[in-house]
Amino acid sequence: MRTEWIAKRRGQSNVSQMHYARQGVITEEMHYVAQRENLPPELIRDEVARGRMIIPANINHTNLEPMAIGIASKCKVNANIGASPNSSNLDEEVDKLKLAVKYGADTVMDLSTGGGNLDEIRTAIIKASPVPIGTVPVYQALESVHGTIENLTADDFLHIIEKHAQQGVDYQTIHAGILIEHLPLVRNRITGIVSRGGGILARWMLHHHKQNPLYTHFNDIIEIFKKYDVSFSLGDSLRPGCTHDASDEAQLAELKTLGQLTRKAWEHDVQVMVEGPGHVPMDQIEFNVKKQMEECSEAPFYVLGPLVTDIAPGYDHITSAIGAAMAGWYGTAMLCYVTPKEHLGLPDAEDVRNGLIAYKIAAHAADIARRRPGARDRDDELSKARYNFDWNRQFELSLDPERAREYHDETLPADIYKTAEFCSMCGPKFCPMQTKVDADALTELEKFLAKEPVTQG
Repeated sequence: MRTEWIAKRRGQSNVSQMHYARQGVITEEMHYVAQRENLPPELIRDEVARGRMIIPANINHTNLEPMAIGIASKCKVNANIGASPNSSNLDEEVDKLKLAVKYGADTVMDLSTGGGNLDEIRTAIIKASPVPIGTVPVYQALESVHGTIENLTADDFLHIIEKHAQQGVDYQTIHAGILIEHLPLVRNRITGIVSRGGGILARWMLHHHKQNPLYTHFNDIIEIFKKYDVSFSLGDSLRPGCTHDASDEAQLAELKTLGQLTRKAWEHDVQVMVEGPGHVPMDQIEFNVKKQMEECSEAPFYVLGPLVTDIAPGYDHITSAIGAAMAGWYGTAMLCYVTPKEHLGLPDAEDVRNGLIAYKIAAHAADIARRRPGARDRDDELSKARYNFDWNRQFELSLDPERAREYHDETLPADIYKTAEFCSMCGPKFCPMQTKVDADALTELEKFLAKEPVTQG
């Protein structure tokens, strides 16, 4: 779809959506997003120009269907996939991508660290994906030096970052905010540093006693991103890994640096979103969202979870969806899903499904709470179908139609029950929604009540 759009821009020094927006241009991608969001194209352009919205759209990802991440648009959901040295392969990861898209992922991150040729896995995922693809380039940088962190150089990082950009990655997590002076601040944490990328950079700085090379070479990364329209997803290397560590000095020190880096990227018209925690108790979620908006000049916030309790391994898609719904309500632009396997192992296809549906619920609930126009329309339609015992319409409107049908059919599988005015919960005699009161009956009742007030007791 984007081949002709992009042909007009190739050869220019800066092809970012922000660059065009700041020139007053409404790109084809902005028009497309406006239609998807049911918003004026001028609003999309203005939000992108301001930095409150990004359209991740690498010029080499031509089969992309453009979407927006920002407080003015619907709350979005990212799904993480990726092969590891111990599990999965290219075909399985492409299958996970297709499943994530099927169940409504707005973006997908390829977090592969092994399990095959990383370039081949990434290229296959991008080729198959109509949604933006994000990556964490430090993973492949570490693989390129055979896992020896101390051997990494700034050129190693920059080489991998440009390779990902050339292959069509739409946004990259860049762990440039963790500084050498931040490291002593984790001393009193229970879980220390839980970001894989952050851990790699921290070990490099501890060994060399030098500043984070992604920070010192941030301008070089900006120049790469300009050429391909890659968006920054500024990584929160010091995000809390448990509720005890939430909102501590280390997390907030890095957040301040992320704000500085956001504004530096904007000086070059490069798009930015900022990643956030993590594990956060419910009473601290609003503070975290507002603090990010303050420190990062309202750049879109992209949070993992947050998990509101730490005691439910195997159910962390639930502990985190609670926090995610609250974060979305307070203004977070995109939620990164957590699967039931979080903290336990590599997610399989069913984990992807369960994590994604939990987060689609959270994002939709946030849109309703923020009273976005039309957000509740689908809910109202499903409620009407439920009241009218239109089972097939209920399934159709569900976030997961297959699961809804499966649960209904476990006890009442025959086709005749698709028109029955009851389910297996109440049976044919106890369903309250069989009490249909028509308008005439209500009018007569109102007349009666006007003449004969009901006495209490």
